[in-house]
Amino acid sequence: MTANWGDVVLKFNKVSFAYGPKKTILDSVDFVIRERAKLTLMGQNGAGKSTIFKLISKEIQPEEGSINIKTGATIATSMQVIPKDWMNDTVIQYFERAFSKKVYDIEPRINKILNVVNLKADLKKKMNQFSGGQQARLLLAFALIQNPDILLLDEPTNNLDKVGIEHLTKFLIEYSKTCVVISHDAHFLNSFTHGVLYLDNFSGKVEQYVGDYMKVVAEIAIRIERERKKNAMLKKDIENRKEQMNYFAQKGGKMRDVARKMREAIQELESQLVDLRQEDKTIKDFIIPVQSFEGSERPDWKIVEIKAVNIMTTGKPSAKKVNIVLKRKEKLLISGPNGIGKSTLLEALASGKAKGMGISDDIKIGYYKQDFSGLDFDETVYKTLSDAMTGGSDQELRSAAAQFLLDADLLNNKVGSLSEGQKGLLSFARFVLQRPGLLIMDEPTNHINFRHLPAVAKALDKFEGALILVSHSPEFIKQINIDHKLDLGDL
Repeated sequence: MTANWGDVVLKFNKVSFAYGPKKTILDSVDFVIRERAKLTLMGQNGAGKSTIFKLISKEIQPEEGSINIKTGATIATSMQVIPKDWMNDTVIQYFERAFSKKVYDIEPRINKILNVVNLKADLKKKMNQFSGGQQARLLLAFALIQNPDILLLDEPTNNLDKVGIEHLTKFLIEYSKTCVVISHDAHFLNSFTHGVLYLDNFSGKVEQYVGDYMKVVAEIAIRIERERKKNAMLKKDIENRKEQMNYFAQKGGKMRDVARKMREAIQELESQLVDLRQEDKTIKDFIIPVQSFEGSERPDWKIVEIKAVNIMTTGKPSAKKVNIVLKRKEKLLISGPNGIGKSTLLEALASGKAKGMGISDDIKIGYYKQDFSGLDFDETVYKTLSDAMTGGSDQELRSAAAQFLLDADLLNNKVGSLSEGQKGLLSFARFVLQRPGLLIMDEPTNHINFRHLPAVAKALDKFEGALILVSHSPEFIKQINIDHKLDLGDL
């Protein structure tokens, strides 16, 4: 599949980068990217994938080494979120930011690229008036309109519905230039990429693989298992030799010389131990404890009642009657195309301001917002978890954090410094400590490493409060027993 690749368009030469003394991201990294290559950048949440994108786009500079880009090559990045100070832009003003000089045919260019991402939009409409799924399309279009030589896509399928993903996939298959993608959507990646840059979170190295995504993931898994087996055999051999060494050391005389030589042999074996990859770490199965209060065991007890909803039709809200009651242990799936009002519905329900929808008194709500706007980015991770606790100790807090791969160092960091994936894991740690009666989940699979999703799905399936879920991932939904469905597109 690499036969059509061209000259080297980008090269990392002994590149190192760190966020402080304890957070090494890259350690003397070497790799090359060729023209027309379509690659996946793979690694665990927080490993530094987005940092590599920032280095390529020159948003930040390497501490050591060099990044060489082919003379004249242009670069564009599809961001994960629209900057807050852009949210009052009209569509035209938003796309004008993509160019350093005034573009006189900007409107036809915008209309053409919006067609590529399957979005119809009034060019005078403001960015904050679009839904999360529509904003995802606009983020993608912002990069595509620049027609770059190197296209960097950071989680481009987040918030996209099935039709949106199909349009994006078709475009990327036909794209004639270089493309590097960060995504946790394995099926999407396998449909168009033919190589992987694998960022090892432990060593700070990048390994380069050729082959489609699924085959490379399998190859990496085999390599990790091989490393583990080698370590197990070496450790067993080392323990046996240490026992023999101690025996000879106690004998004295010439036996001490034998013990000394054995010690040197043991040191040689210990140097052969492989540092096991932290990328393979996944969160273990967990339970989100449910709120406890009087009356919760009554079979007729209602947690949520929805009698009417507003949906967006032809750009205007339209009220529709429904009849949904959620009791304890019941789960509601809300679906519909991008822009119809799913996130707006959840926001209105959680705020208690929606007409025709209500939540029973004294219900604690665990609300997962797809843009993490419910988190205070200026607060520390520790304080965020502490504020969510319903009683409990410092040890309980730290145990919950560790369960979601938030170690002691990260607890002191500000939430804003976390990767998007780590913010997602932080949200689930909060729910565990909060003990909610109702979970409202708006696209919980966004940003989360696919290795973690089975544990997340199992936790939501076993949750004994009420659950309201919006998700465009059919594989994820299949793992949860849904009691009620509300398709806003069918109303």
